[in-house]
Amino acid sequence: MGLRALEKALKLIKKLNILTGKHFHNIKISNVFQDSLSDKKNIMRKLAGYLVVFLLVIGCEEDSEGDVLLDSTFSENFAPSPSFKELPQVEKYTEYGENAFINTSDESVSTFSVDADGASYSNTRRFLELGQNPPPAAVRIEEFLNYFTFDYEEPLGEETVSINGEIADCPWADDHYLMRLGMKGKTIAASEIPDANYVFLIDVSGSMSSPEKLELLKTGFKLMVDEMRDTDKMAIVTYAGEAGVLLESTFGDEKDQIKAAIDQLGAGGSTAGAEGILTAYEIAEKNFIPQGNNRIILGSDGDFNVGPSSTEELVELIEDKRDNGVYLTVLGVGTGNLNDASMEQIANKGNGNYEYIDNIAQLKKVFIHERGKFYAVAKDSKIQVTFNADVVQSYRLIGYENRSLNEDDFEDDTVDAGEIGSAQTITALYEIVLTENTPNGPLGTFDFRYKKPDTEESRPLSLDIANTPSSIESSSENMRFAAGVTAFGLLMKQSEFSGTASKEMILDLTENAIGTDEFGYRTEFRTLVTNSN
Repeated sequence: MGLRALEKALKLIKKLNILTGKHFHNIKISNVFQDSLSDKKNIMRKLAGYLVVFLLVIGCEEDSEGDVLLDSTFSENFAPSPSFKELPQVEKYTEYGENAFINTSDESVSTFSVDADGASYSNTRRFLELGQNPPPAAVRIEEFLNYFTFDYEEPLGEETVSINGEIADCPWADDHYLMRLGMKGKTIAASEIPDANYVFLIDVSGSMSSPEKLELLKTGFKLMVDEMRDTDKMAIVTYAGEAGVLLESTFGDEKDQIKAAIDQLGAGGSTAGAEGILTAYEIAEKNFIPQGNNRIILGSDGDFNVGPSSTEELVELIEDKRDNGVYLTVLGVGTGNLNDASMEQIANKGNGNYEYIDNIAQLKKVFIHERGKFYAVAKDSKIQVTFNADVVQSYRLIGYENRSLNEDDFEDDTVDAGEIGSAQTITALYEIVLTENTPNGPLGTFDFRYKKPDTEESRPLSLDIANTPSSIESSSENMRFAAGVTAFGLLMKQSEFSGTASKEMILDLTENAIGTDEFGYRTEFRTLVTNSN
């Protein structure tokens, strides 16, 4: 019976690609037992990789063609996918809905926090590459936009952030317009970034045993070690049933010692996430560098199950720690039990950002190509747009649904908001409807507030948005690419506001908006769209 059940589990892997596929496409039962019987640990490690799938097989049956079907009792845990059979949905996402159109005469001011995350885009890419559509709740359009770097001008003078704006026709809705708001964090050369005090906080619980989880993270952390300067420091904290310090804070000139510690990592046990977070903050505070780059980098699937483990409890814990000058980056990994809902909120409330790691190329993006994001040049960054009711009849902020702020929060320096890293760009789009017989005058005012990392007083920036819309075809590369990415997000979210958006439209919008594309991310986007259903 055990052998037959394992055969069924392997069939489910191959049929639904619950794991990465890259590691398991050609597995045969005999391969599991090829090793010497004396190597019990190796055998158990391989068998553990199938455990989550084996459990899913319980309650399954086969159809007339031998395909594995899930019992109907599991149906309430499934997420619908319009082009594919229903798949097991044990991953956790929060459905924030979509911002609606607001009449300017009723409410002319829109206020929200910036969002520096890119996780939703790479997570969606993972679904698409496995032949699945993402659950709509997994799609956060602002994270699609902010996955990419836009060609925005550098800040001037003493500022560490620049702002810009543009308006053009909306390609998916006749007689509507798009207003793009852009922000860019000051680019600081790697040699000029302050010394770093990093703490790697690594989930080594049993749920992390799959190759696309812990092993992928270990590869990424080694890439980051290679980028460390001799004066940077790194500590490693692990957590499973309890938290432990694997490596005390060690300078970057001891790279072999740090990598040896990373090589020791292995998965097993339950997940005491809160204890690990507390230990990581203790280590970060112990080795705190005044005016330095103090950051915890958490790698996990988010499957916390020991001690305080609810999103609310973990967020409360993080909020108590975020004012100590230590930033937090959250790296999500894995398939099947990913707790996106928890990790996105932890990063949001912890002065940090959230990325999803699905492959080696994404590791290089996060740890090498865009490592400047690990150093914040602006914190508590907020946006407030005041629309001119004589010109704008109604407006809709696309995305940022869980970043909304009250109007009074904008000038309240005690209210937490988002961070922007070195050379990082942030983009937001509004879809707007103009009034009939629109008079001359600006569409509105784009106000922005942020704090420099070592201060607690915000700095204001302001820009009038001129009422000079261009056709989408003659707009800037920034606008056309942003519109294409947004249209793709609307389709993936199955948005009621997607209008006439289509794959063909997206490819047309982005065809001549690739820019320099140094690392090929925009070209990859077009390939992803081309291959999507």
